[in-house]
Amino acid sequence: MRAGLVQLNSGDDPAANLPEILGYISAAAAGGATFIATPEVSNIVSSSRSHQRALLKTEAQDETLAALCAQTAALGVWLLVGSLALLSDTPGEARFANRSLLINPEGRVVARYDKIHMFDVDLDGGETYRESAGFAPGRRAVLAKTEIGQIGMTVCYDMRFASLYRALAKAGAEIITAPAAFTVPTGRAHWHVLLRARAIETGAFIIAPAQCGQHVGRKTYGHSLVVNPWGEVIAEAGETPGVTFADIDLNQVKAARARIPSLAHDRAFELPG
Repeated sequence: MRAGLVQLNSGDDPAANLPEILGYISAAAAGGATFIATPEVSNIVSSSRSHQRALLKTEAQDETLAALCAQTAALGVWLLVGSLALLSDTPGEARFANRSLLINPEGRVVARYDKIHMFDVDLDGGETYRESAGFAPGRRAVLAKTEIGQIGMTVCYDMRFASLYRALAKAGAEIITAPAAFTVPTGRAHWHVLLRARAIETGAFIIAPAQCGQHVGRKTYGHSLVVNPWGEVIAEAGETPGVTFADIDLNQVKAARARIPSLAHDRAFELPG
């Protein structure tokens, strides 16, 4: 299977972002990709909650998702929409959903995952993020069992929580997706090592398409990655939008897990104190 990672520099207008997303997906399919993945918040990058509320739609009403489903069917590929910012469809929930969606070659959403872990941090240089103020955290891990492999779904900050990745791997995940909009300071320090560690610990392929460049009010790191089950980076993008390809051989998952069968070696232990 050939994977195509779409790296974006999404702005704060979903209608303006959509043609660029569609163009890169078409380029990925033209390059032979049968599994294509886009970054976190592909439809809009904005720190203004009021601006988002004025533009965002529910999943059922979202024009970006409808267009992506139609294009996926026309191309006959699998598409992992890294995530879309959406109005919540949970009654009484005022916060948005940060939702990753897997679309099959018939253009149908076959799995959806709402980001569990919220990025609430204070970085050096005065950068502050309170994702939980605008987005409702998900409550359920998702493993999509498909004809192209078993795919565990995560989003960005989730990658710092190894227990989620281990649970997905023990449930059968062969590929774990990690679409992101990583900040530049944390990206330089942690992006590669976190993704390589998650691959090594799980014996799975990690597919991590990323946002890049300057957005309204923030800057993202780029460097979309594919890491194989042995922890080797087999594809990496730079810091500009585009498509990066990687060939995925799921036999490597079995081989890595046979060499280091740590997923079968969990033991109970007592905490100190």
